[in-house]
Amino acid sequence: MSLDAVKLGKDILAALNGSLTEKWPDVKDYGEAEAKKLAQTLVMIATLKATGKINKEQAELHLEMQKNATRMVLMTIEGLGVLSVEAAINSALSAVKDNVNKEIGFTLL
Repeated sequence: MSLDAVKLGKDILAALNGSLTEKWPDVKDYGEAEAKKLAQTLVMIATLKATGKINKEQAELHLEMQKNATRMVLMTIEGLGVLSVEAAINSALSAVKDNVNKEIGFTLL
């Protein structure tokens, strides 16, 4: 089974939407872009792991860099604080964790 970036992106987007419901009209465009980026990062990590080009520590660093980028983008939206952004990112990654962790063979999410 390989990860599908489009499906992951939709699942991540749905979780972001659910977490940021009140601000969703303001966040929607950013959320769509960041969901795609998170999904693409997870697929890249899985691909690199499958080809032996990345280990768990490197995978965690790649993911953390993308989470930081997503965090910064979402925090530029007026009224979104650290706690709501963290909750949204955690919810988004939780929505895809089983598939991602199974695909890469270790707990990343």
